[in-house]
Amino acid sequence: MMLDKPVLDVIKDNYGKIFSAEKKVADYVLEHPQEAVDANVSELAKASGVSDATVVRMCHHLGYKGYYQFRLMLAKDVGRDEGEEIEELQNTPNPVMKIFQKYVNSLTAVAESINEEDMKSCVNLIKSCKQAHILAVGNTTPLALYMGFRLGRLGVKCTNDISPEYFLNHVNLADKEDIIIAISQSGSSRQVIQGMELAKEKGLKMMAITGYRQSPISELADYVLISNGRKESFDYYKNYAHLKETALIDALLELLTNWKKIEETDADKPEVILSEYKY
Repeated sequence: MMLDKPVLDVIKDNYGKIFSAEKKVADYVLEHPQEAVDANVSELAKASGVSDATVVRMCHHLGYKGYYQFRLMLAKDVGRDEGEEIEELQNTPNPVMKIFQKYVNSLTAVAESINEEDMKSCVNLIKSCKQAHILAVGNTTPLALYMGFRLGRLGVKCTNDISPEYFLNHVNLADKEDIIIAISQSGSSRQVIQGMELAKEKGLKMMAITGYRQSPISELADYVLISNGRKESFDYYKNYAHLKETALIDALLELLTNWKKIEETDADKPEVILSEYKY
């Protein structure tokens, strides 16, 4: 089975079957496997001197469902020692403190890289909107649900759904005063991109929370908040972790909090109603 073979072997075995432009990508991956793992589709395309579409086509021609699956399998191949590093950390004295120190360093790097004006612009965009439509797919969906819940408690009307069919409906029926909040760690989630393209046709303002400045989602958004404070290796075991995105959302919402608006909209009434069930 193709997924059982190392990615570099798959490339070598199929090198003669792919197109010349795709061979540029293949050559780059063969020469720089770690750099390829750390790149999203747009970054790999730029490094190889081809288009994003060429990268995706190469992955398909090699037998992968898309770039994400290709990258995931490559990350597994080049990062097999990560499991040993995790086990070593678990067995060191006071591992909890070391883990949390890593978190602190990571979040500090995000804070230092955030452009204050961009953050203020995103806060003002949410404050002035009629309704916010939050777009996310896959393992980023819980972030959309969380942000939607928090916005509602702050008096901001919003929509968020786990199904692309639903959030595309919300975008399609959006008013001109509505805004889009796109969340994608990779910056290349196809269904989120489709939602943003539809929003662009309607002339809606958009903000994005993503890990990559160079990505299709960043290019579509009017304002971008980057959740990667520094270049980090793509971690096969933790690519679905969203600590940095969650912290970035919380920081944005803290700047957005307006007690007067909460009182005017009676936004915290559900918490009062549900309080009888909490002891």
